[in-house]
Amino acid sequence: MQNLKGIKILLVDDEPNIIQFLEMGLLNEGFEVQTAPDGMTGVNLAQQFHPHIVILDVMMPGMDGFEVCRMLKKTENVAIIMLTAKDEVDDRVKGLTLGADDYMVKPFSFEELLARIHARIRNQFPNLMGEVVLGDFRIDDRRKEIQYQQRVLELSTTEYELLKFMVLNQGIVLSKAKILDKVWGYDFGGDENIVEVYIRSLRDKLNDKEHRLIRTLRGAGYRVDIS
Repeated sequence: MQNLKGIKILLVDDEPNIIQFLEMGLLNEGFEVQTAPDGMTGVNLAQQFHPHIVILDVMMPGMDGFEVCRMLKKTENVAIIMLTAKDEVDDRVKGLTLGADDYMVKPFSFEELLARIHARIRNQFPNLMGEVVLGDFRIDDRRKEIQYQQRVLELSTTEYELLKFMVLNQGIVLSKAKILDKVWGYDFGGDENIVEVYIRSLRDKLNDKEHRLIRTLRGAGYRVDIS
């Protein structure tokens, strides 16, 4: 669990079943949630609600998700996760060009959406995160400290950022390129194999000898499994 008090999420989708499912799940997680059945209602509601996260469907009658995204990014400090039934590169590029922060293709698991929401909060609203507890991990970003099974891990700055990134995105396969981008930054000019070196070090410190916690998916990347 983590302290999610005050974190606001706006759902904009014209499918009532999806709205109901997501609203129930997010309320159970502790978020403040508002919903809108169409784009214009979503824009108007955002001006009153001032959400931190908007989960936005692309294909809606009238004002589509692209237009909603464009308008919200002009007026609100908000992270936008766009939803689409089509896994088309052009749609993803268009959404990201207009300012969307992430993209998910329907159908998707609630657990993955939740992980992506946490990632957006961490990246764009870190002051709201406070202390995060996920499984046997306790992350205190203010102290830059991670505990595992009630034991404080001795981590370098880079090890801390890498483990935090992977734990907050637990359940999601993270490629080496994605990890380098988020942990080392765009301007890193080194070898991707540095990720392997740091993963090996983390496994040692976590006593993850059988790689059950940090899993390697050959050709795809790594995934943290918390169960």
